Order: sequence, then C-alpha cells, then structure tokens
Amino acid sequence: MPATHPMTTETKPMLTALAKARVAAAFLPALLLAGPALAQDAATPAIDTGDTAWMLTSTALVLMMTIPGLALFYAGMVRKKNILATLMQSFFLAGLLTIVWMVAGYSFAFGEGGAYFGDMSRLFLSGIAANFDKPFTLGSGDGAVAFTIPETVFVMFQMTFFIITPALAVGAWADRIKFSALVSFAVLWSLLVYAPVAHWVWHPNGWIFNLGALDFAGGTVVHINAGVAGLVGALVLGKRTGYGSDNMSPYNLAFAVIGAALLWIGWFGFNAGSAGAAGGRAGMAMLVTQIAAGAAVLSWVAIEWITKGKPSVLGAISGAVAGLVAITPAAGFVLPGPALIIGLIAGLAGFWGATTLKHWCGYDDSLDAFGVHGICGIVGALLTGVFAYGALSATPASPEGISGSFAQFLLQLYAVLATMVFTAIGSFILLKIVDVVIGLRVTEEEEREGLDVSLHGERLG
Repeated sequence: MPATHPMTTETKPMLTALAKARVAAAFLPALLLAGPALAQDAATPAIDTGDTAWMLTSTALVLMMTIPGLALFYAGMVRKKNILATLMQSFFLAGLLTIVWMVAGYSFAFGEGGAYFGDMSRLFLSGIAANFDKPFTLGSGDGAVAFTIPETVFVMFQMTFFIITPALAVGAWADRIKFSALVSFAVLWSLLVYAPVAHWVWHPNGWIFNLGALDFAGGTVVHINAGVAGLVGALVLGKRTGYGSDNMSPYNLAFAVIGAALLWIGWFGFNAGSAGAAGGRAGMAMLVTQIAAGAAVLSWVAIEWITKGKPSVLGAISGAVAGLVAITPAAGFVLPGPALIIGLIAGLAGFWGATTLKHWCGYDDSLDAFGVHGICGIVGALLTGVFAYGALSATPASPEGISGSFAQFLLQLYAVLATMVFTAIGSFILLKIVDVVIGLRVTEEEEREGLDVSLHGERLG
C-alpha cells in the first residue's frame, strides 16, 4: 500500500476533507465506479450516448435475471406441486417492487439524507421530469458524483437491484410461506432494510461509502443482505413439513439449468453494468465475472465428484451462481488471476454452505439462499480487500487507486459484519410483525397439498 494511501493503519478516526475526497473518488461502489468521475469543477458533462446505450442494455439484462432467470432457477428446484407458486413469487415481486421503488424506495436509498438513510425528497420520483435529458449528478457539494447518463437510466438500473434482492431471499422459504405474508414482508423489508444498506454503501453520504469499504456491484447490498434475510426467515418459519423424511428432490432440473444460464448471462449487466459506463472497467468487470463463474463451476463439481462419487447438474449450476455471487463486490477492482482464485474458493465455500453448514446448524434453507448468496457474498466481499488492484479503482482525484491490504481487509470485514447484524435484526422484527398481523406460514394441510393449488388455485398438468 502506498504511504500516501488515505486508509492506512495510521488513519485518524476523522478523515480530513482532502482524504474524504480521495476516498470518495476511489471507493465509488456499484454505479459510482467507472466512467463517472468525482465532480471537480463547474463544467457539467454531456450525456454520452454510448454509455447510456450500455446502461440501458445492462438494465434489461439485470431485470432478466429475476424474470425469467431467478424464477426458473428457483422453480426448477422445488417439488412439482410448488412450481407455479415459486414462479409467481419472482414474477409478482418484479411488478410490486417496481411501484414501491417509484413511490419511496428510490428516495429512501438515493435521496440526499445523511449517513444512514435517504430522505423523502424524491418520493414518486419527484423532480425527474425537469432533468430527464440532462446528465445526472448524485449527491451535492464536494462529494457529488457526476454521470454521463440521465437519471432515468440510473433509476431503472438501481430498480432492478431493488427487485432481485428480496426475490433471492425468498428461496430460503420455498414451499411454506403465505403469499400475503411474502408480499407484506417484501414491501417492508425493501424500504426499511434494503434501502438503508444501499444508502450506506452506494450514496456519497453513506457511512460505509465514506468508511472506504469496497462493494462494486452488491456483495453486501444484495447478496449478504438477501442471504441473511433468507436465513432469519428460515429460522422463524421453521422446517418444511416432512423435511428429513419426505423426498424434497427438485422436480424439473431443466428449468433450473435454463434459469442458471439466464442468471449467468444477465450477470454481465449486473457487474459490467455497475461500471456506469462503456469503458475499460466495464470490460474488466465482464472478463473477471466470466472467469470466476467458470472457476466456481469447476471447484464445486470437483469437490462433489470427490465426496459423492458423481458430478451433478445441480452442483454445476450452483457452482456457477456461487462464483458469480463472490465476484460481484470485486468485479470492478480485481484482475483475472485473483478472479480465478475467488471463483475457486467460492465453489468450495458454496458447497460447504449448502451441505455441511446447513446440516450442522439444522436449519431448512430450502434453495440455499444463505448457503450460496450469503456465504459467497461474504467470501467475495472479504477477498475484495485482499486482491483489489489500485489502477482499477483509480480516478483523477486518487490516481494511485486502492490496493489490497490487511487494513482494507479489516474495512471489508467491518462492513460485512455491520450489514449482517442490521439485516438480521431488521428482518427478524419485520417477520415477527407480519406473523402477528397476518401469519407467515400456510397450514400443514395446505403445505402438503402444494402451494400451487392452496394459494393460487392452479396446478401443472
């Protein structure tokens, strides 16, 4: 680490104004990390049509990750009697959370606010009409971040993250949660848990942003957040009826393979799109995403082959998702070699989380939301602090960028732990509120009949 790096072990508790500016420039997470640079003068950049075209494409790719990607991936791993209900969960959340984001989610996550929460200044996307054809600037004052895309595109791209995160958590509760409870919890959780964490990490005012923890595309905001919420929900709801005795095998792995393939392709929008522009960092993010996914497929299948005697299709697709999750926080910061290491470790970690850890602890995480997204999100967030390559995070205000170090690892650890604690407590409280008001779980009779019929009055032929 260069001696002039603002986050050395000798860093004072209160950063100087200059250090804050350099940290903000170097630690721009998610959309804040590429082409857009820290606003340094009065000149306002023009909208770049190339950057805008790439971000529009990335937005469509990320939405495709939820519908149909995640919908098919999850539906393919449940029993036949719950396939339609599982598809409905992802599809309905895509519609519901679109409106929640427009009404309040965007304002809570990206309103000016303070260090911990946005504000209400952008409710119902107030003010967007006046600036629809102008470049977007997030924040104000010395910490403002200027983009070469319009705010409408920023809003849409971030909306797709808002949609997929609770949809990921739902996988832990498959086969047993009431649809009304799911809807109620998703609205509350998205506004009161997801939005604050997004503000912490991705807004220039956010405390994790200014702490200096790196999260390029959602290791903490999306995957750890969803994974921990999924785990808490699994503990609160309890195990599925017949868990440990009935056959819980996936009914249609073909659906799951198609869903995983769509997730893999859509992840290029998730990670390379988080560069915020069509440039070198987007290209590197796409390359390392592919490498990490491929490496995780190999390591998951290898350990499964060694321990169980056969390489499974379910293991291969789970490995791909594990690698994609782990590279998400690192994608804009690491080179291909470290991406290979991250992917190999993620495959092993995901296998352990989905098999050994779950059985040790005795919880029923139906589709391994915590075992894959939570565990691999933690792995990726921590390894980002080890392997970050300074030149990839460099900006005009901080030309040396941020490099991996023990100090950076500790910052990553702090952000991970803070997210886990906040999400666990918030999710538990909201689940209990929903349980008291409308109940969380279907009856045993409804569960045995299947959620397709008991909740939606439909069934597969």
